[in-house]
Amino acid sequence: MKHQNLHDLAKFAAGLVLADFICGWWFASAGIRSINFLGTTWTPSIVVPWMIFDAALFIILVHYGWHIGKTPTLRSRSYFLLVGIILGIVALAHLVRLFSSTEVEIAGWIVPLWLSWIGVAAAAYLSYMSFRLAMSSKK
Repeated sequence: MKHQNLHDLAKFAAGLVLADFICGWWFASAGIRSINFLGTTWTPSIVVPWMIFDAALFIILVHYGWHIGKTPTLRSRSYFLLVGIILGIVALAHLVRLFSSTEVEIAGWIVPLWLSWIGVAAAAYLSYMSFRLAMSSKK
C-alpha cells in the first residue's frame, strides 16, 4: 500500500473516531443508565475511558493523516528494547496473577488460572528474544 493511501485511510478513520467520540459525549450528556449492544452492557462508568481512548486515537490519526510535524524514526535496537521491557512487564503481571490467585473476568467469562501459565511462558520467551535481538543489532 502506498503512503498516500495510508494517509487517506488515516483521515477517514479520524472521522469515524470523531463520530464515536461524539456518540460517547451524547451518551454521557443524555443521562442514559445503560445500553445493551452486541451482548455488552455499556454503563456511564465506561464513558470516560472510552472518550479518552477516542481522543488519543483521534490525535494520532490526525497527526499521521495530515503530516503534522515529522514522525521520528525509531532505531531497531531501541524498538527491541522497548518491546522486551513491555513483554517482561506482561510476564511479570501473569506471575503476580498466578501467585495471588486473582480472578480476571472478561465480558462475563472468568479467565482460568492455567491460562496465565501460557501467558508467562509466551511473554517471557518473546521478551528474552527481544532483548537478544536488541543486543545483537548494530548500535
